[in-house]
Amino acid sequence: MSRGNVVFGLRLKTLRLEQNLSQKQLGIEAGIDKFVASTRINRYEQSVHAPDYAIVQMLAKVLNAPVTYFFAEEDDIAGLLISYHRMNNKEKKEVLKYVTVLNSQSIVSLPNDLDQY
Repeated sequence: MSRGNVVFGLRLKTLRLEQNLSQKQLGIEAGIDKFVASTRINRYEQSVHAPDYAIVQMLAKVLNAPVTYFFAEEDDIAGLLISYHRMNNKEKKEVLKYVTVLNSQSIVSLPNDLDQY
């Protein structure tokens, strides 16, 4: 069981519960056969198995999340990813402007003569 699988499973379960979906409902909505949907989602959440990329894309679509959310190692980054994903275009533009301003203020100038270091 890799750390990536554990993170994926935890994030999947969190979003599924947030949206009040059963494992079976989520699986079916993501295109998994109804006879195995519950078991497959359970195994993903328990980090027993990892879904292929196409399944991750379908799960992300159903859960209104970017694929990258499931693999973000840091919770704050995951939170930013899902928040940004769920914003409308106007909000996204405002966030990008704000981040650009913050980033330009934090740029550190390096000395011209780096040989002294």
